[in-house]
Amino acid sequence: MDHSGHGMNMDMPPFTLGRGLQFSADPFFLIGCVLGIGLYGYAVLRLRRRGDDWPVGRIVFFVVGVLSIALMMCTKLNDYGMVMFSVHMVQHMVISMLSPILLLLGAPVTLALRALPVAGRGRTGPRELLLKLLHSRYMRIITHPAFTIPIFIASLYGLYFTPLFDFLMGSKTGHIAMMVHFLAVGLVFFWPIMGVDPGPHRPGYVMRMLELFAGMPFHAFFGIALMMATTPMVGTYKHPPASLGIDALSDQGWAGGIAWAFSEIPSVLVLIALVFQWYRSEQRTAKRSDRRADRDGDQELKAYNAYLASLQARGQ
Repeated sequence: MDHSGHGMNMDMPPFTLGRGLQFSADPFFLIGCVLGIGLYGYAVLRLRRRGDDWPVGRIVFFVVGVLSIALMMCTKLNDYGMVMFSVHMVQHMVISMLSPILLLLGAPVTLALRALPVAGRGRTGPRELLLKLLHSRYMRIITHPAFTIPIFIASLYGLYFTPLFDFLMGSKTGHIAMMVHFLAVGLVFFWPIMGVDPGPHRPGYVMRMLELFAGMPFHAFFGIALMMATTPMVGTYKHPPASLGIDALSDQGWAGGIAWAFSEIPSVLVLIALVFQWYRSEQRTAKRSDRRADRDGDQELKAYNAYLASLQARGQ
């Protein structure tokens, strides 16, 4: 019966939100979250000491992003996720589609580039290494839609509909690796689309929206496939502990519904962020051309009028 290697989970009480939100830390993610917030905070302090500003909104986004990971991985939700497909799906969706968006809106790479000291001439420090990585061919490949969209889709179909998922769920290391993978895939998928940070692949706004929507139907279809299935499809969740009082198939239906609903949430969030960024970049462009007009006494307009006059002269 206990094929998943989690004997301790066999007498878990039925899931309630109250039970799910009790503290139960995964050490790897707990340390990661504390480090993430600590380093970010330290970098902001360095900027402030220097007299530089850093937007409060970015701090809020980043901290909430890290806390969303902690909520999924450092509470009993993580324990229930081992035996309940629906709870696992909430973890997967938040960590691959919500946390990355929040973290990216916190612009951690820009912050690092501004906070890290510039190494002396001819020397290579952490800042130089980070810049080199950002401009590397490797980064260009992993942030390109020809890579991110297939990998985004494969982490759903290639994982849940093959034995790979059960294999990874069989060990703590496998489970952590899978969650880290979800986070990484989310970050490389959303970074070119709506990240504030500089990145190698930065298409125009219309292309970004197309990239965003290219992955979503596959996500929705994955959810629908789980909801429509007539048998439990994932080995790990075929025989839930009796103490949970759940039926494997209806729990899988819930998991599918969660995956399906979640494909909409990030789309809406990212669209709002994109429209906002687009609007602001348009405003910046308008301001720049206004400033230029003030400086050169509207040379551009004069040149254009002269051009029209010349056309008219030619037409006569």
